[in-house]
Amino acid sequence: MQVTDWSDFQAFLAVAHTGKLALAGEALGMDATTVSRRLRRLESRLGATLFEQTREGHILTQAGERVLIAVEDMAQASRELEAKGPDAGLTGHVRISVSEGFGNWVLAPNLGDLAARHPGLVIDLVASSGFLSPSRREADMAVLLSRPKAGPLIARKLSDYALRLYASPHYLAQHPSIRRASDLSSGHHLVGYVPELIYAPELNYLSEIDPELVANLRSTSILAQHRILAAAGGVGVLPCFIGDADPTLVRVLPEHVIIRSFWLVTHKDTHGLQRIRAVNSWISENVKSQAKCLMP
Repeated sequence: MQVTDWSDFQAFLAVAHTGKLALAGEALGMDATTVSRRLRRLESRLGATLFEQTREGHILTQAGERVLIAVEDMAQASRELEAKGPDAGLTGHVRISVSEGFGNWVLAPNLGDLAARHPGLVIDLVASSGFLSPSRREADMAVLLSRPKAGPLIARKLSDYALRLYASPHYLAQHPSIRRASDLSSGHHLVGYVPELIYAPELNYLSEIDPELVANLRSTSILAQHRILAAAGGVGVLPCFIGDADPTLVRVLPEHVIIRSFWLVTHKDTHGLQRIRAVNSWISENVKSQAKCLMP
């Protein structure tokens, strides 16, 4: 029976975390050729291809993902024995894909807390107009607006959240009174998304206020929409965790409430990794602590 050298697993972990032979070599204090040789030796002993070489670097295969779970647990157990603490020593790279609003208002203000808990982790918060795919391993986890219908994924509901119409008092003072939804159709600038560039159907808000409403000030970015509203540019829908937090805005037609949901999604092959579980728990804590902002 062949015994695999732990240093081969260390080389495997370094490449899995960095995605590059050269970066893995720097982390381990050896050259890329030695790292590559140890990887080939490990693959030979396990009888499996652990990485796929791409232009972006080394991407784990499905076999590699399974090995990573086991090796991460081994490495974490070793660190815990040395540190004598169950939460000490988490290392690695976690990429989180989120919507702009959730990323900027819910997670970003508290990322320092995550870094303080796990200083060995590298966190990518990808908060943009669109989502990276955990099923294609573009991200380790994603906070989506609906539950995925297919793919090798584990999904759970994080929270519902509320949205309402907002405008600035200055805008409202300069434009016709708004007593009912139909009043928005005449004499008002409506702020919303670019219809053909909406990346999730859950973002189609105005039609739920009134099917006849059409935005004439449009952006793919919720940050830009918020800025337009705060600058007295018009009336538009915002998540309450954004609109209520801005003292320059007031609710319009507050009886009209739109409800949406956030779903936390991970790949089933990496869901059990120590670093994924730690970030997963941290996101849940943040959402729970801000429940009144999400559903006021």
